[in-house]
Amino acid sequence: MKNKKLLSIIAVSVLATSAYATNGDELIGVGAKTRSMGGAGIAFSHGAESTLVNPASITKNKETQIAFGGTIFMPNVKSKIDPNTAGKLYKSKADLSVIPLVAISSEVYPNVYAGVGMYGTAGMGVDYRKQNSLFNMETTLQLMQFATPIAYKYGNLSVGLSPILQYGSLDIRYTNPRTGQTVSYGQKQDFGFGVSIGATYDFSNGFSVGAVYKSKITMKYPKVLTTAATPFGVRVGNTLAQPASYGIGVAYTYGAHSIALDYKKIKWSNAKGYKDFNWKDQNVIAIGYQYKPAGAKYSLRFGFNHATSPIKNSTNPSINVFNLLGFPATSKNHYTAGASYVFNKNFSMDLTVVYSPKAKATASNLAPLGMRKIYTEHSELSTTIQFNYKF
Repeated sequence: MKNKKLLSIIAVSVLATSAYATNGDELIGVGAKTRSMGGAGIAFSHGAESTLVNPASITKNKETQIAFGGTIFMPNVKSKIDPNTAGKLYKSKADLSVIPLVAISSEVYPNVYAGVGMYGTAGMGVDYRKQNSLFNMETTLQLMQFATPIAYKYGNLSVGLSPILQYGSLDIRYTNPRTGQTVSYGQKQDFGFGVSIGATYDFSNGFSVGAVYKSKITMKYPKVLTTAATPFGVRVGNTLAQPASYGIGVAYTYGAHSIALDYKKIKWSNAKGYKDFNWKDQNVIAIGYQYKPAGAKYSLRFGFNHATSPIKNSTNPSINVFNLLGFPATSKNHYTAGASYVFNKNFSMDLTVVYSPKAKATASNLAPLGMRKIYTEHSELSTTIQFNYKF
């Protein structure tokens, strides 16, 4: 009986792609300048890269701007299940990925602005293919969004709307410990649609305020989740929706100094898939500082991002095992720094580093499953390089 229960828990634990993209499974920000300021950008424009932060922010720059680059994301994830691992932590081999970014924005008509953005917004996974005690689990999730914002500026007020097309890819593979056979339906892809709306208002004294709302995007991966669950009699759907979110922000610029502060709520509890595994809504605070002297070719940025964990303890041991082994999105704090250099009036480069210190999580109410406890820890390091051209 204990073995059957354990098999069910194993199935549940692989019903997701352990994406470690900082705020839940989402990056703290897209674009080098946004990330270097802790993800703050609802009321503070970062040029073309703001197309997926707040569509209204693209009105801050009349030039045509092009940004392209990418983030090298390096999670360090380790897990164990006692007593099976005799106390040893096993490191996931999924420890490197590249996340692309391309964006353009321009004033296309007096006071009317438009843009196009393509961003990797979430991803990664776990790779324990050589660890029998962790069921040789291998999961992969990749999410990319295509945004086409349009914005209008009326005096100090800007409003923006951006349709979003999201591409997703999901693959789950593990070894059934009862039969020794590999369980996998293979990789499946899907497209989903959403929208982002936003507004900013610039006061004459250097203050700006902003607000943004981003809708839920439903994604379906036929038979991927049910194939993983069926051998153990676990009933789940095949939907994994990216949650809706909303946020407000303020920014202030005085001479060479700028500071931005954002608050965002991510509605995991209303997103199918995450809701099934007891995720709660997440509160995110981002604060960033920029030093940009007049006439200088360089600028410096620093930031901090804090998020409450979307994972909460459950009385259901299977949920705890899933969240800690299959999807340990427990990062809370992120420290960021970056710099830009202007080569000439048209061309510039940005470089950003983001670090999230080690986060630990344990569940010990697993006696009914024949286990003592499950333990997971991970930290994150990423670097973003971006090139910008304007004309």
